Amino acid sequence: MGAEHAERVLAIYQLGIDEGNATFETAAPTWEQFDAAKLPAHRSVAVDDTGKVLGWIAAVPVSDRCAYAGVVEHSVYVHPAARGRGVATALLHTLLASTEAAGIWTVQSGIFPENTTSLTLHLKAGFRIIGTRERIGRHHDRWRDVLLIEHRSTKP
Repeated sequence: MGAEHAERVLAIYQLGIDEGNATFETAAPTWEQFDAAKLPAHRSVAVDDTGKVLGWIAAVPVSDRCAYAGVVEHSVYVHPAARGRGVATALLHTLLASTEAAGIWTVQSGIFPENTTSLTLHLKAGFRIIGTRERIGRHHDRWRDVLLIEHRSTKP
């Protein structure tokens, strides 16, 4: 994922935000903010045969403490018109391969319980539910729960 993908990546992100069950965010960041936050080695886009971005995945470190050096949090977004075609599954497998190769031992995320499609996708990809963070934040003037999920490395 690079600057050449910025416009489409941010548009897909905004579409997910607008649907209301993907994130606490209410607006996509600028490309500069997005680019600075995401780990370059652990972000990818899925493109069609014309080069059009269908979806993206990216990870951020969860902490700068050395004890958490192998723990990242990820996000995955697919354009609504590209859903149901295996795009998110392919992106997840790409991320898990890159994090595994880099020695990252935990890939985690938070999912609103109402986002059953994302939850099913992640469970099929080998993630597990760690627990529910009840009323963890307010979103559009209401409290929201978040399911904490994780995928652990298969390396000892």
